Amino acid sequence: MVEQPDQPGEFERPSGGRRAVTFAFDSLVEWARRITGWQALFAVMVFVYVVYFTGVTLDVHHGLGTSSYDVGLYQQGMWLLAHGKAPFVTLMGRNLFGDHASLILLPLVPIYRLFPSAGTLFFIQSLAIGLGALPVFLAARRRLASEGMAVALAACFLLHPAVGWTNRENFHPDCFVAVFVGMAIYGALERKWRLYWVFVALTILVKEDVSLVLLPLGVWVAMRRDRRIGLATIAATVGATLLGMFLIMRSLIGVPTRNGWRIPFGGPGGLMREAIERPGNVIDHFRSDQRPFYVWQMTFPMAFVFARRPGIAAISVLVIGTNMLSTFWYQYHLEYHYSLIAVPALVIGTVHALELVSRQWRRRLVGVVFITSLWSCLMWGVVPLGSILTPGAADPIGRNEPSYWPPSHPVALAARDIIAHVPAGASIATYHALAPHLANRELVYQFPNPFRVVLYGVDTTLEAARACLPIANDLEYVLLQADLSEELAVDWAVVKRDFDVVIEIGGWVLYHRVRHDVQCVVSEGERYPHLLSTVG
Repeated sequence: MVEQPDQPGEFERPSGGRRAVTFAFDSLVEWARRITGWQALFAVMVFVYVVYFTGVTLDVHHGLGTSSYDVGLYQQGMWLLAHGKAPFVTLMGRNLFGDHASLILLPLVPIYRLFPSAGTLFFIQSLAIGLGALPVFLAARRRLASEGMAVALAACFLLHPAVGWTNRENFHPDCFVAVFVGMAIYGALERKWRLYWVFVALTILVKEDVSLVLLPLGVWVAMRRDRRIGLATIAATVGATLLGMFLIMRSLIGVPTRNGWRIPFGGPGGLMREAIERPGNVIDHFRSDQRPFYVWQMTFPMAFVFARRPGIAAISVLVIGTNMLSTFWYQYHLEYHYSLIAVPALVIGTVHALELVSRQWRRRLVGVVFITSLWSCLMWGVVPLGSILTPGAADPIGRNEPSYWPPSHPVALAARDIIAHVPAGASIATYHALAPHLANRELVYQFPNPFRVVLYGVDTTLEAARACLPIANDLEYVLLQADLSEELAVDWAVVKRDFDVVIEIGGWVLYHRVRHDVQCVVSEGERYPHLLSTVG
């Protein structure tokens, strides 16, 4: 029998909620049907990348392979913001936004409040860098009319040595430039101006020195796409950089930048005089300390294909050039985060150049770029391709992977055990490798701070004076190795009398303050405070 409706002549109709659910389900099914095999492969590739690097960086962290710089300081800053406090980071003695105007961290604060751990930062970093492959995929699919080639070139982005090394080097807000800069370039290429401005704005929020890539991007847009938009990009970039340096940073730390010393020959003026009076010295500087090899490492993965149409790739010239100019060793070595910002333009510039090549040669050149990217990753990268290609080999081909203690190492296990004895919120000075594990508190210091200033504050004045910080008088706990280096042992000997041992586990010792015999005071005739015994 056919069931009759309650109302004669009417059949029951689905409710509005049921209709919405049905429509959403049907739309999801239709969307899933439109996903191609190449798109699925791209998604799997990015997923594997994010999972792998999140896991590896967490293993390094739990194996005590991270430090105050640059994991603990971001953890403490985020924790302070998440609890409504000013982000004065005691691990470095500066406001978090005075060190760099990385306002992009603010949207992450609610996430960190819910998940207050280093793993949150490592996952966000891996996701941001992994998604840097998306603009490469989109640009290649559109320009080369091949999703297969788009996947291959997106893989080349992830294989670039500077990409993997940035992911392994602690945590840095710079990770966002991988996707933000790439999407801005893609928006400019396709004249998707709303998309372009969204990602230019997001890039500006990452750091004050993103101008090194946004200014050349604005020039390219003005010359090749839209003069008005290009000039507006240049103006917005200059304005945001000046705002970040001279309003935000200077108001927080007293100076617009702490990195002027990285310019050779005594700063900008000295560099200009040297270039005019002794240009050979400037040339020798660029040739010194394997700087040309750094350029080779950055560009060889793309097999120099971008030279066929260099406009987009040239957006990275200013970044690479300033890295070479710098006296700071880390900047011109691709194992550090300073190089990531140049990679999107190099890879998308390669896509842009391939568009001019015939389809037959295009496939061949994509194959060449894929091979050079693989080789570069093997020789200089951190992705364990050697272990994958030669499984079980005692000496895998390619560069040796960086070693670190596993989380199960006895010293790491002992560290986690003893950290559990530190009261939440207590002020503490500790060994640098333990600082990230104790960073979610208002007062945490990297020993010998606050008893003797080291790597603390805006400049090196206090460090040179071997001064102490007033908080040393009230610091509650100290957590150190049982066997200290000679220098740290001297620092600890000065204040050890004020502390009693709480517990010792596996070579780590936790101390609690029980006396105040040693005080940080300014003696008569001295400018800076030092530790003095108040007991005769």
